[in-house]
Amino acid sequence: MVQTIELVLDEGLDRAIRDEWDRLARAGLPSQALHLGLTNAPHVTLGVASALTPAVVSRLGEIRPPSEIRLGGLLVFRARTAVVARAVVPSAELLATHAAVAEALEGCPGRPDHTLPARWTPHVTLARRLDAEQLDAAMQLLADVPRELVGSPRVLRHWDSDARAVHELGS
Repeated sequence: MVQTIELVLDEGLDRAIRDEWDRLARAGLPSQALHLGLTNAPHVTLGVASALTPAVVSRLGEIRPPSEIRLGGLLVFRARTAVVARAVVPSAELLATHAAVAEALEGCPGRPDHTLPARWTPHVTLARRLDAEQLDAAMQLLADVPRELVGSPRVLRHWDSDARAVHELGS
């Protein structure tokens, strides 16, 4: 199963992203708003592994989030279907936090290459599994969203898909 380390956004950024999720959902498009799990929250994934030891979780708890996070414009990841996301501007402080998470996860199994330093694209997901027509509609619908949003990360958290639970780190 998947274990992720995530940077959870402050109240203002959380609300702005949820508004974008809701806009997509109201238009009948795929949206993270339709993911009804209690742990669903706008976030930036900093690291992924298939298993974490208590020692790794302890090391992760020592990592502090960056003081500021800046969300940029829309970003599209294409494969068979598309993902629409908000780009996250990679500040030196954010990159240092990501590197610290990567170091703490060193040796853990199941770490996808795209989450490693120099391969990672920081983002906040808005919608997944869009076909070409839905992607076009989503991009038109979100064309007027602010190009930049600035706030503070609230906390680092660990999503444990085995237990289907989140644990705030460092608290």
